Amino acid sequence: MTRTYLVTGANSGFGRLVTQKLIARGDRIAALARRPEALDDLANSAGDRMIRLHMDLTDKASIDAAIKKAFDRFGRIDVVLSNAGYGTFGAIEELTPDQIRRQIETNLTGTVLFTRSLLPHLRSQRGGRILQVSSEGGRISYPGFSTYHASKWGQEGFVGAVAQEVASFGIDFCLIEPGPTETNFLTGIDMGERIADYDGTPTAQLRDALRSGGFDVPMGDAAKMAAEMLALADAETIPLRVAMGSVAFDNIERELKSRLALIQTQKDLAYRCDQTSNGHRP
Repeated sequence: MTRTYLVTGANSGFGRLVTQKLIARGDRIAALARRPEALDDLANSAGDRMIRLHMDLTDKASIDAAIKKAFDRFGRIDVVLSNAGYGTFGAIEELTPDQIRRQIETNLTGTVLFTRSLLPHLRSQRGGRILQVSSEGGRISYPGFSTYHASKWGQEGFVGAVAQEVASFGIDFCLIEPGPTETNFLTGIDMGERIADYDGTPTAQLRDALRSGGFDVPMGDAAKMAAEMLALADAETIPLRVAMGSVAFDNIERELKSRLALIQTQKDLAYRCDQTSNGHRP
């Protein structure tokens, strides 16, 4: 059955790959991007099954207008792939206030405003699925990616709460958590200005690896991940979170085991902080 999708960040990375697959299988697509002209080649092959729309996640009016035009054109949206965003790298002192602000406004505030604008339409049609592209960086932390992690951890907390708010309306969410992947994410990172005192630190070592491409880890296959995203779009039920790539799985599993072990050591302290009248005991 032909369905209708709304894809953000459709001009590159996962957004473009998913859009290509949707066109190939005959679905309808509202493709949103800051530069919709970059979608001309895909639009030519899709014909009237695809609409290209401008959207800037840092501009609420742009968000609202794009979503309204998508629903005006198709009437109903079945699945949303919320994929727009980018990364900033640098020790926090190396980043300017503008870099910090743009990172949070795009990845986190933009996602919040986009979702808020989208939900009344999905609620009125009593259904819809939102695939939110997060990152393994929404569950673990690397030096130099502090503001990126802040945005992705924020996305994860936000989606976890909103998923509970709207489940009774037939709306469900899935946070997609890719590991390192050969997309344009790494080449599009906004780098901070180097401070020499950080030379030799883990932040500087990771910066060198980013610039040289010297990552000795299994890289994720973006096309395979895009195919799995479509499988999630089509599934009867979906989990709230899905790791993609062996690096993401291994890193998230290691982090969760470490956090669980740590919290277990704090049980007595935590319970001692209750009022005794509550009757709780370790």
